[in-house]
Amino acid sequence: MSTEITNHPENNRYVLLDDGAEAGFIDYRLHGDEIVFTHTEVDPARRRKGIGGELVKGALDDVRVSTGLKVVPQCPFMARWIDEHPEYHELVERG
Repeated sequence: MSTEITNHPENNRYVLLDDGAEAGFIDYRLHGDEIVFTHTEVDPARRRKGIGGELVKGALDDVRVSTGLKVVPQCPFMARWIDEHPEYHELVERG
C-alpha cells in the first residue's frame, strides 16, 4: 500500500491517495490565523485500517511545517485523534 497526502488549497481540502485512488479527505476553512478542520471522511471500504489517522497526521504535519496557523478541530474525529496524540496539542494552542 502506497499512500500520499496532499493539500488542495483551491478546494480547502487535504486528500489521501491510496495506491493512486482517493481514499479520504479532510475539509477545512481558513479564518484569520486559524485553520478550522470541519469534516473528515474515509472511504467506507478502507475504514478500520488506520487511514483516517494517517490522513489527520499528514494534514497536521503539513500545517506544522508549512504554516504558523492555529488548528481548530471542529471535526469530532480529528479532535479525538489530537486528544490521543499529545505531540500535536501545541498546534491547537498556537497563537
